[in-house]
Amino acid sequence: MNDTPYVPRTFPISVKGVVLDQQDRVLLLKNEREEWELPGGKLELGEEPAACAAREVQEESGWTVEAGPLLDVWMYRPIPDRHVFIVTYGCRRLGPDQAPVVSAEHKEIGLFRKDEVADLVMPQGYKDSVARWYVHLGLG
Repeated sequence: MNDTPYVPRTFPISVKGVVLDQQDRVLLLKNEREEWELPGGKLELGEEPAACAAREVQEESGWTVEAGPLLDVWMYRPIPDRHVFIVTYGCRRLGPDQAPVVSAEHKEIGLFRKDEVADLVMPQGYKDSVARWYVHLGLG
């Protein structure tokens, strides 16, 4: 019998939002790995995932959104030996139409048409979530 106590694997949970502007372009951010990604970040203890998505979109772009529905969950390996559990929500913009503003967390911010997403340097899981949101909105 093994007397070693069970130690569960732990990994961060990152909640992301898929949000479109009035021209149906998706909001994306460029990270330090030169990849495009969805706005989002770490789920805080006691925070509802949808609230996390809305908070992170606001912090990283200045846009106010309402998050929901859940689009996808998946495990991402951004670098070897690092795993992040990704949760994505479709988000609806609230308030006036305004240009997004890049935060200090990212190198660049962009708005991309549906047909431009496939060619971007971006994890496939994010591309899948974007496609799901377009389909959900009847734009797919």
